[in-house]
Amino acid sequence: MPSNTDRSPAPREAGALDLSSCDREPIHRPDRIQSFACLLAFSTDWLVTRASANVAEVLRRESKDVIGMRAVDLLDEDMVHEIRGQAQLLSTPDTVNRIFGQPLKPDDALFDISLHLSGEEFVVEFEPASDRPRSNDINLVQSMTARLRGRDTVEALATEAALCLRAMTRFDRVMVYRFNEDGSGNVIAESRKPSLESYQGLRFPATDIPKQARALYLRSPLRLISDAGDPTVPIEPSRDGHGGALDLSLSVSRAVSPIHIEYLKNMGVGASMSASIIRDGKLWGLFACHSVEPRHVDFRLRTAIELFVQLASYELAQIESIAERDQRAAAEDLHKRLTSIAAGGPLVDRLDEISEEIARAVAFDGIAVWSDGHYLARGAAPDAEEFQRLTRLLNTADAGHAYVTNSLVSVFPEAADFGERIAGVIALPITRSPRDYLVLFRREIVKTVQWAGDPTKPATKADGGSRLSPRRSFAIWKEIVKGTSVPWTKGEIQAAETVRITLLEIILKISDAANVERKRLTERQEILIAELNHRVRNILGLIRSLLHQSQSGDEADAFKRLSARITAVARAHDQLTADAGGPASLSDLIFVEVAAFLGDQGDRVTIEGPNVALTPEAFSTVALVMHELMTNAAKYGAMSDSSGRLSIALDIDDSGALRVVWREGGGPPVKEPTRKGFGTTIIERTIPYELGGSAEVRFAPSGVEAEFTLPPAHFDVIEARQRPTPRAVAEPESGDVRLSGNILLVEDNAIIAMDTADTLLDVGAYRVETAATVRAALDTLEADGIDAALLDVNLGRETSRAIAETLLANGIPFAFATGYAEEPFSGESFKGVPVLRKPYTLPALLSTIDALLKSR
Repeated sequence: MPSNTDRSPAPREAGALDLSSCDREPIHRPDRIQSFACLLAFSTDWLVTRASANVAEVLRRESKDVIGMRAVDLLDEDMVHEIRGQAQLLSTPDTVNRIFGQPLKPDDALFDISLHLSGEEFVVEFEPASDRPRSNDINLVQSMTARLRGRDTVEALATEAALCLRAMTRFDRVMVYRFNEDGSGNVIAESRKPSLESYQGLRFPATDIPKQARALYLRSPLRLISDAGDPTVPIEPSRDGHGGALDLSLSVSRAVSPIHIEYLKNMGVGASMSASIIRDGKLWGLFACHSVEPRHVDFRLRTAIELFVQLASYELAQIESIAERDQRAAAEDLHKRLTSIAAGGPLVDRLDEISEEIARAVAFDGIAVWSDGHYLARGAAPDAEEFQRLTRLLNTADAGHAYVTNSLVSVFPEAADFGERIAGVIALPITRSPRDYLVLFRREIVKTVQWAGDPTKPATKADGGSRLSPRRSFAIWKEIVKGTSVPWTKGEIQAAETVRITLLEIILKISDAANVERKRLTERQEILIAELNHRVRNILGLIRSLLHQSQSGDEADAFKRLSARITAVARAHDQLTADAGGPASLSDLIFVEVAAFLGDQGDRVTIEGPNVALTPEAFSTVALVMHELMTNAAKYGAMSDSSGRLSIALDIDDSGALRVVWREGGGPPVKEPTRKGFGTTIIERTIPYELGGSAEVRFAPSGVEAEFTLPPAHFDVIEARQRPTPRAVAEPESGDVRLSGNILLVEDNAIIAMDTADTLLDVGAYRVETAATVRAALDTLEADGIDAALLDVNLGRETSRAIAETLLANGIPFAFATGYAEEPFSGESFKGVPVLRKPYTLPALLSTIDALLKSR
């Protein structure tokens, strides 16, 4: 008799029964097979490793005697050749290959053969072949599949498919079983003998098909149990040399769990067959076939059935895909209509119009909006105080997706206070912090679920409590479910997501001017911070190089020179900071140096010509040159006594370049130095190398004279130009190695270039070619002979991208060096290129270059 219960959707308790043991049962390793087949397992060199105990019925040898035998000594040579050929075609771990109607030995009976790979063993199963005409199965599948076409609903297709499959198999009952989200399933279609009780519309609990069984249905889509009373046959040996049982997940004759056999007997089933309905790689449902008496379906027909079920699955997926396509089209129309409505003002003011449009795609009983602390609701919805309590739940959910439930009280017990009005919720977050919401509600619908037996008692204890026994009754058991609404469909949830995204877009577009300005200022601050970070990294690299190059002479003198040079760089950056990072005055730079060396005697220095501003890129370079000139003048030249004078003339020549002329006079007689120190190198090389200008120093007896030119790009008299946005890279690993090879070093900072080149030569590099521009680097590459390259990303007003592309084309390994915090260049071709982060250490430099040279 049907029974009844009144139940809210609270989690069910299983009492003292631990049903999780069913999920842990190793049903894929039963150590036995069904007796309609026999089994041999072979090693990869085709020696028998295991055999079913009934192998003597087919091969006339006892199972214990065949272990260790070669396949060719046991089976016909042609058959072994065929089996090994099929083994080569096992393309995936879940592939099962088939051979139909072949003798194991000449003049022997015909067998159908299944072959798959299980771990390191080939599993071969034999069963007697059918004598039915071969063409019948394919013709049958074609005609049955044709009957499915044109069905426009899932239920109609499932009903026809059940009828067709029953005609193909002659089982007493064929059901189409669809899984629910919780693992339970409903019989949505059925074809049966009139004498059998109908299971149409019944729900079966998730425990009827445990998790590991559902996983096996994905791997092995057809399963036959030809006789529920079959004693089955053991596999010998049951364990290999490592104690492992044979994995029979893909076996066509795998023995059945004793619990499942008892389950079938309790249902009055003598034989069963299940075929998986798979969509998008997930188990959608099953064809479940039952026979009161034992029934065997031969392997060839089972293969045809498997093909039919696959085709039926495709037809089913097509029906659902068409429905989903129509839902997407409706969602796109909804997006367009909502865009024109919601953009007209605040959501609270437009709620009625928005509600009408949403109702075309999603059925609901109430709607509410919470925006900027204001709450407005229509229809079946909580009041403002109740909704504020509800936001405690909503605020814990992901702000990037709709929150969906059709049983609010099961996840939020406080909802019981207003549960008679609402049970289903779709909450759409339309801002992130603080969160605003548009929420759809559905009323509680009290419904009756008909179960195949009591779902609260899926099993009982048997044999004195030592084991679980499946339920014995499958009579209709009615459950009255409260606290739930009509479930939200997949299409409705997708439409709701479209509403959320649309409203989010609109809210972003109509953000007030203050938010836009705040965002702009934040972005500007981030750019300035990134630029500052880049400059600091480059300065640290410069300091490291100055330290390395100032190590000549005694320690105190070296430290004094280093300190003076760092101070000069610091003064230059103080001026850049004072000018907000834009162009800074060259005259101010010179007078800062003069004040540092001459104090109140600065009137001995004159500057004539236009007042020019150097770009930040040029300022540090010129500052270091001016510092070296002033240092030499104060120590050895015109500024070393009280009578000397210094004049600096600035003018712009016909090409637009800035010409700077330095003349000392009235001081001690000048002698040309016998060797060039690092200071002289800075004066003569940095402006040509880093700025593309020129430099000339003359040691006239009357006083040192120097002349420099700077291209127009490096000076101006107008407002500062905008700097490029910085980019970043990761720190490389360090190392300590010896090098061998020719290296291209692309670096627009002369000091860093000189220092890095010296370092590489010191540790074994054959030759280091330096370049400060793209053109110079490309010219070097045309000469060939380069084994690896290190590229500074930002070369003043150009980047090293063209150099990197040329290196890629020529197959020359390279790395980037940069002080930015982002990836040097976008594009797939540069992924994986090593990056040195400035200021890089000696071990990091050497390990990177060594790895490049070794990768040739």
